[in-house]
Amino acid sequence: MSNVENVCPQVLRGVARELRRLAASPPAGIKLVLRDDDLTDVVAHMEGPAGTPYAGGTFRVRLVLGREFPAAPPRAYFLTKLFHPNVAPDSGEVCVNTLKRDWRPELGLEHALLAVKCLLIAPNAESALNAEAAALLRDRYDDYFARAKLLTDIHARAPQSAPPRRREGGDAADGSAASGVAADGDSGPQAKRERRAGAGAGAGAGAGGAGKAARRVLKRL
Repeated sequence: MSNVENVCPQVLRGVARELRRLAASPPAGIKLVLRDDDLTDVVAHMEGPAGTPYAGGTFRVRLVLGREFPAAPPRAYFLTKLFHPNVAPDSGEVCVNTLKRDWRPELGLEHALLAVKCLLIAPNAESALNAEAAALLRDRYDDYFARAKLLTDIHARAPQSAPPRRREGGDAADGSAASGVAADGDSGPQAKRERRAGAGAGAGAGAGGAGKAARRVLKRL
């Protein structure tokens, strides 16, 4: 639900300025999705950091600004499903100290987004919203990594475009090579049938001509 009507117009103007700045010069690995209709609902695409089970994925993150912003921190959510100790598995809500007790009004939206990204690099099992992920992080890190990577592969990776199909013999499925062969008249079943028919007709015509010539010679004799 939009909070635009509940937020001070002066605050909204400041939010609009910061969003324009972040869109023009975004933090590394973060791209904002600008919306003119609701400045209190901020969505960004966040790349999974290298060296983490989230690497190679792109995650949609949402910041919701309440009526007390910037005195109160924005609430953060992952819209893309992921396996993380500090992300609620049902709602995607994020728990990070920067957006809780360590928040200061001067930090701004860029700092909030960077705090969420840092959480992908350094998850904290002590402030868990996903108990299973926290337990694996503490006790069986390899299992945690594998599970988080699996969900990243399923939910956060862009679908790969299928390569062009190949016909037998290496021709592309678009039919360009096949049509080129048919066009020159040198190959293909139809062309072969036509050549056989033509050859037969030519042979018949040749035999008939030879017979007439022989009869003319006999008459002269």
